[in-house]
Amino acid sequence: DYRMGDDETSDKTFKEVYGPTYYSFNRGKAHYIVLDDVRYLGVERDYDGYISEQQLSWMKKDLEHVDKNQLVIICLHIPVHNGVKNNKDFYELLNQYKNVHIMSGHTHYNVNNLNNGVFEHNHGAVCGAWWTGPICSDGTPRGYGVYEVDGTELKWYYKSTGKPKEYQLSLNIETLTNQKRLIANVWNWDPEWKVEYELDGKSMGALDQTDGFDPLSVELYKGDKLPAARAFAEPHRTDHLFMAHFKPEVMHVKVIATDRFGAKYVAEL
Repeated sequence: DYRMGDDETSDKTFKEVYGPTYYSFNRGKAHYIVLDDVRYLGVERDYDGYISEQQLSWMKKDLEHVDKNQLVIICLHIPVHNGVKNNKDFYELLNQYKNVHIMSGHTHYNVNNLNNGVFEHNHGAVCGAWWTGPICSDGTPRGYGVYEVDGTELKWYYKSTGKPKEYQLSLNIETLTNQKRLIANVWNWDPEWKVEYELDGKSMGALDQTDGFDPLSVELYKGDKLPAARAFAEPHRTDHLFMAHFKPEVMHVKVIATDRFGAKYVAEL
């Protein structure tokens, strides 16, 4: 329907078949809000991230009926923190709410973003980097988020497709001149996690967080000829990488990642 005109006509069939494109409901002590933040611009497949004034006005009135301490879960497609042009107007509506989580997608990488207490979970994709390989563009495995609501409390973890719940990090060791380099990718990391490591059984403390590219993502997706099926997929820079350098004679490396809920996940090479 985006070929019919502008944004107002782009979801005509959706509304006829499924109903409204934005709405809210309560389940238990949680209040859920669903928004449409994909704005079609009247040109073939051309869109941006934008929450219409109509939706923002409705959301303001909707939140007037929600307790400030209630768990609020907002679901939309394009991530708010870096993809919605009028995100400032959106965040202003949530200033007084203390327990807000945003569920977004679109990017085909995984990142957790905190903005003045609003926690956005921008999820990796079940299809990875557009059905071209086993991982997303930041090295996150193909998968999805799992959320457990208990009253006004929310817990979560990332579930990699075909892997057990305990699979929460990957390791890469590269041999350099006179040393080795470890890169651990802890894809659902947020600032409340701890990432520590051991070398040959000796505790070495915390790994250094770094910003960069996942090595496997570079191998699979970097360059205008990779991946073969969809060469537009490229590695995405991420901040959920952790690094250490050590002597080449080290034989065993162990990384222990502890999430904000106290669950420990281990990877070894």
